[in-house]
Amino acid sequence: MPTHYDLYQLEDMSGGDKEFMKTVVEAFLIEIPPDLESMQLAIDNDNHKMAYQFAHKMKPNLEMFGIDLIREISAMERWADSNKPTSAIRPQLNTIVTMVNDAIAEMRKDWKM
Repeated sequence: MPTHYDLYQLEDMSGGDKEFMKTVVEAFLIEIPPDLESMQLAIDNDNHKMAYQFAHKMKPNLEMFGIDLIREISAMERWADSNKPTSAIRPQLNTIVTMVNDAIAEMRKDWKM
C-alpha cells in the first residue's frame, strides 16, 4: 500500500481498470517532474506569474493521487499574486518538492517504471 500517494480517486475514476490506471500514473511521471522543476526555476527567478501557472497546473494531478499539498499550492498561488520575496514561499516550495519527489519515487517502484 502506497504511503506517499493514494489511488482512491484514480481507482474510482477508472472503475478499477489497471491498464488505464497505469497509463495515468505514467502520464503523471512524465509531466510532473518537469513542471516541478519549472516551478522551482520560476521561484528562483522571482517569476511569480510562471510559478503560479505551474502550481495551478499541477494541483489537479496532486489531488487525484491524494498528495495532500492543497495548503502549500494555495499559498504558492497567493504568493504569486503578491510582491513578497521568494524567501516567503521557500518553506512551502520545499514541502512540495519533498512530497512530490517522494511520491514519484514510490510510484516508479510500485508501478515498475
